[in-house]
Amino acid sequence: MAIMGMHALLYSKKADETRAFLRDVFGFPAVDIGRGWLIFTAPPTELAVHPAEGDEYHELYLMCDDIEATREELKAKGVSTTPVHDEPWGRVTQITLPSGDQLGLYQPRHPLAIRRESPTE
Repeated sequence: MAIMGMHALLYSKKADETRAFLRDVFGFPAVDIGRGWLIFTAPPTELAVHPAEGDEYHELYLMCDDIEATREELKAKGVSTTPVHDEPWGRVTQITLPSGDQLGLYQPRHPLAIRRESPTE
């Protein structure tokens, strides 16, 4: 099998503003595939599968090494975040996007697949 990547989608009622946010705030490089439609290079990615009961849904979180420092950097760029709360798997906040939607951000406490820290490969 030759899977060569993953393409994730964010839907937004303010798509242009959210694209600018990803480019200008996070500094994600992008390719313009025409008419300003940007596809971004994302950081290394992990994929987990959780059990579901009832309606399934999907979540997207960005990960960071230091959640407090990252929140301060975002604040300096005019980005608001929710207070940090602790979960068994990490320290978590939500980033408010230009549309008002929120995007998860966490500092993991678990072994990272992207750094091959997991005993399972």
